[in-house]
Amino acid sequence: MTRLALASLVLEACVGYPEVVSRRVPHPVVGVGRAISALERRWNRPECGEAQRRGLGVLTLALVASGAALTGLVATRALRGRRGGGAALAALATTGLAQRSLHDHVAGVLRPLEQGDLPAARAAVGRIVGRDTHDLDASGIAAAALESLAESFSDGVVAPAVWLAVAGLPGLFAYKAVNTADSMIGHREPRWRSFGWAAARTDDAMNLAPARLAGGLIAAAGGGGWRVMRRDAAKHASPNAGWPEAAMAGALGVRLGGPVRYDGQMTDRPVFGDGPAPTAADLRRGLGVYRRACALLWLMMGAMACRR
Repeated sequence: MTRLALASLVLEACVGYPEVVSRRVPHPVVGVGRAISALERRWNRPECGEAQRRGLGVLTLALVASGAALTGLVATRALRGRRGGGAALAALATTGLAQRSLHDHVAGVLRPLEQGDLPAARAAVGRIVGRDTHDLDASGIAAAALESLAESFSDGVVAPAVWLAVAGLPGLFAYKAVNTADSMIGHREPRWRSFGWAAARTDDAMNLAPARLAGGLIAAAGGGGWRVMRRDAAKHASPNAGWPEAAMAGALGVRLGGPVRYDGQMTDRPVFGDGPAPTAADLRRGLGVYRRACALLWLMMGAMACRR
């Protein structure tokens, strides 16, 4: 499976999810999201008790994750052994990876930021983060983009590649279903606290090892950051998100995290790193760290494939 993971990583970095395809065929995650939304509307009702809503949330997650895994299993059995089947499997697996799209979205923030066009940079970063962006200054924009780059490297690149290497397409598709469910319903607000409990806890569990690997790859690619990662990772409310973010802060020698505003409400967050607030130049360096970390992931997958 590591050969499949490596081939998919290389292919996705080269072509991503082509726009000409996306205009005609929605990304598979869109279908998963629609299923989750439909089940949430049907089952997550205020008149249901908390225990019942939690149970229905568990059932929702089981249905979408098992359905995704079954889809991967059927595709694998249909293509394995056929002429061109390996290439087709690698192409299918690219739909679960986000190397190129993540790079392109962050680069889309960097370009106007370097030109001093803050309104355009705010609009670009607003497409990849959930915080309020209308009043961010240049450092705030750079910090938001770097934090998204680091965290998404973990759950959009490393984690899916790891689950692909471990369990093939079924593992990759199940992970993407769980991760999508977490992003949609795994929240602490009253509406989702019980119904999304299973999605949040399962996503945490599936990302435990990949998040720490992602942090290590960022630190290795950046030539530093180990001390800050070990010291600051546990500050994050998430058991996983702090590892890549702290590693990125340490590798670049900047300060990430800190208070941000969501829907007009200020939210206090821990600070990662000891350096100054990041600049556009630091965001450019962060993209370089990201590319090298992706290359290290490829090398790791290649080394594992050669040992088998």
